Amino acid sequence: MKKSMLHTKVSVRLRKSEYRDEWYVYLEAYPVFKPGHDKPYREREYLNRIITTPMWDKTRPARRDEYGNQSYKPKRDVNGVIICRSRADREVCIFADNVRQLRQREYDNAELYSDTDLAMVEKKAKGQVNFIDYFAKVAENRHKNGSKSIIINWDRVYELLKIFTNNQPLPFAKIHLPLIESFKTFLMNAPRGGGKSGTISQNTASTYFTIFKAGLHQAFIDGYFDVDLPAKVKGISGEESRREYLTIEELNILAATPCHYPMLKRLLFLVLLQDFAIAIFGK
Repeated sequence: MKKSMLHTKVSVRLRKSEYRDEWYVYLEAYPVFKPGHDKPYREREYLNRIITTPMWDKTRPARRDEYGNQSYKPKRDVNGVIICRSRADREVCIFADNVRQLRQREYDNAELYSDTDLAMVEKKAKGQVNFIDYFAKVAENRHKNGSKSIIINWDRVYELLKIFTNNQPLPFAKIHLPLIESFKTFLMNAPRGGGKSGTISQNTASTYFTIFKAGLHQAFIDGYFDVDLPAKVKGISGEESRREYLTIEELNILAATPCHYPMLKRLLFLVLLQDFAIAIFGK
């Protein structure tokens, strides 16, 4: 089956994150003509890469936000690549422009490509996407209205991934079962956050690894993996929390203590007695 998408221009765009001072890099193709439709479409492809130091062209105003603040289009060099202050961000923008050129050739020569050819090109491009940036985007989209503790846990896993890779990108093409097991081992002795000393507990490591696997599973759903890799890896077993219970002497004192609500006292006493029996004799 041949494609028919003529006169389409592909550009690299930026979208501001709602929660952080950073911008998502994506491709925008327009106009895209689909079979059976006369109206052109605007297609966006997020590259799951983030930059934090774009430079803005104050001579090219863009839109205003809901508060009336003026935004501007990013500066670009003679080749059309977005200009950034940091070297890492420049490399991201160069990567994005390389993908843009690839997509532009696909649109310009669409009649030369079969579905199989395009699938192979797409798979290769996805393999170069940085999983860590993708993970941050999944966390933002999945838990926009989540509890503070959930957001903190996802952010902490994001930070630990950067520590694990020494702040280097982690392309999808390099993610395999041995690497997943390696990150699992790393979590068992991972440092605590918030400037605290020591390593995280086994229960915390178990929670973090579950979150990591959730990110991988979402990537499988989004087509970055042909196989659901996290389904092949066992989680980290959590430790049973210590059960606190009253001693016999304390129970006797409680039984002898007056209470204005006898029924409530009996119920509480039965619960505490049950905890004591479980702690001493087991379930």
